[in-house]
Amino acid sequence: MENKGFNISVLASGSSGNATFIETPKRKILVDCGLTGKKTAQLMTSIGRNLHDVDTLLVTHEHRDHTKGVGILARKYHLDVYANEATWQAMMPIVGNIPTAQQHIIEPGELKTFSDIDVMSFNVSHDAANPQFYAFQKDGKQFVILTDTGYVSDKLRHLLKNASAYLIESNHDLELLRMGPYPWSLKQRILSDEGHLSNNDGALAVSEMIGDHTKQIYLGHLSHENNMKQIAYETAFQIMEEADIGPGQAFNLFVSDPDIAQPLLHL
Repeated sequence: MENKGFNISVLASGSSGNATFIETPKRKILVDCGLTGKKTAQLMTSIGRNLHDVDTLLVTHEHRDHTKGVGILARKYHLDVYANEATWQAMMPIVGNIPTAQQHIIEPGELKTFSDIDVMSFNVSHDAANPQFYAFQKDGKQFVILTDTGYVSDKLRHLLKNASAYLIESNHDLELLRMGPYPWSLKQRILSDEGHLSNNDGALAVSEMIGDHTKQIYLGHLSHENNMKQIAYETAFQIMEEADIGPGQAFNLFVSDPDIAQPLLHL
């Protein structure tokens, strides 16, 4: 790969499991692993990469669709695992024993350098112990991962403005959720300020963050029961077009998949 910039791949994104791969000449990083070790290995192979090359695993929060495979990968591949203190405490029953030497802390608001790439952590509003997501920065390029949040504050929109690429939550279609099979208590949780962004809310949020540097937007964390790829894409496209932003011209718009990895993209 080129020394300038870095590569990214959304390996899997959805309510059933999430994992994202970031690659520099000196670092191979996973963000979350809510899949089995076998499935994660298959997805890495599909983009021409190997889990044996990964050295670092960043965790956003303890929910199983983000941590199911964390312990397995940490033990098998001897990965350094980073999460904040509250998330470590909450996810230990899920991930099992990870050697102390492989446990590391990164708290919200930190900017930590991993060899040749900087990682900025930031809080989101979600019903977890202390949920945080990450922005990756190298050579003037930035990739933002922002899912699992009930809303995006003005402060966060300003902080994450004009990134090169975004993975933004597009969890549910409001009408499908309201008419769907979930009990009312679960619907309330999803719609709350500590729930998930709808197609509309995710598209509106990223529309206010897009800038001249933005080249790629991935819609992520789609609900299997309360959303459809076509609806998510069309909603985002329409909102961006109405804002005179123009997906397909200045930047590309994709809908991520829970089972198929997005091809490696060089930023």
